[in-house]
Amino acid sequence: MKEGRISSPYIIWMTIFIVFPILLILFFGITIRTDEGFKLSLENFQRFFEPIYLLVLWRSIRLAFISTVICLILGYPMAMILANKDLKMKNTLVLLFVIPMWMNFLLRTYAWMTLLERGGIINSFLSLLRIPPINLLYTEEAVILGMVYNFLPFMVLPIYSVLIKIDKSLLEAAEDLGADSYTVLRKVIFPLSIPGVISGITMVFMPAVTTFVISRLLGGGQFTLIGNLIEQQFLFVGDWNFGSAISIVMIILILISMGFMSKYEKENEGAGLW
Repeated sequence: MKEGRISSPYIIWMTIFIVFPILLILFFGITIRTDEGFKLSLENFQRFFEPIYLLVLWRSIRLAFISTVICLILGYPMAMILANKDLKMKNTLVLLFVIPMWMNFLLRTYAWMTLLERGGIINSFLSLLRIPPINLLYTEEAVILGMVYNFLPFMVLPIYSVLIKIDKSLLEAAEDLGADSYTVLRKVIFPLSIPGVISGITMVFMPAVTTFVISRLLGGGQFTLIGNLIEQQFLFVGDWNFGSAISIVMIILILISMGFMSKYEKENEGAGLW
């Protein structure tokens, strides 16, 4: 009884702010507006699978995938550097990764607009070198850059939290058995860090595939992603039913991805060294 009383505020909070909004989205998604009110229909989901919307979904997945791969390539070495116990400035470097997360997401994105615009800092520097201005803003590359910058800490920190817990005696044993640095990384460190890698991939890919601020500001509205499509339906078009249907599809895709990642993580958990 005591545990029930303690947990009741959290249950109420989850019901109001999680369960109820999801049920509301589900209601709008499976209904359409008529003169008589709302009518049950799968028309919104059928509409989503039209080629034009599938193209938007594919573009969102493609850019999110590219951003996730770049974050993994950049984040894994950085996490290894931070996990080095001999690093004197480790706490300072970790703090540098955390500090940007304290800032407003929109503010960080506007900062990149200042850097990338035609009269921005980067092009001003290039002009000093007698290099013509480059169109950096309103491109796919700018959108990917914004995603990588904003979501890189979500890749580094999970991997770092796993690497720092690896028993150093395992690395010493591998070296004593004649393994070089590359072999230790490939057969010891990386297999043991897979849970952190999977967590990082999940934490980067999920928000990247549904982002709308980055694509709207750095893409200039030229690259409509699935997040922009949902935003348009709710704020500009006023078609809450179609917007809810898209949200439901994305929730299902995200849950499937998380289930796949969780299954892969369990299969590799405790698998040992290969």
